[in-house]
Amino acid sequence: MKQEFTVGMNLNGKSQSVCVEAEDALIAALKVKQERPQAVINYVRKRNKRGDLRHPHQGIAATTR
Repeated sequence: MKQEFTVGMNLNGKSQSVCVEAEDALIAALKVKQERPQAVINYVRKRNKRGDLRHPHQGIAATTR
């Protein structure tokens, strides 16, 4: 069963966050690290449906390097 997680990271001195669909938080962090090896992962949390709808994050597949 997959869930959505929000992963916060620092990338080139800027903080960003993306939503990732994964089985657990560790896999979500590893997916982000695989896409962006230079990123520093700050946090991983379950997606807050109410708050994240008001302030949406980028999806990992939708972003460019």
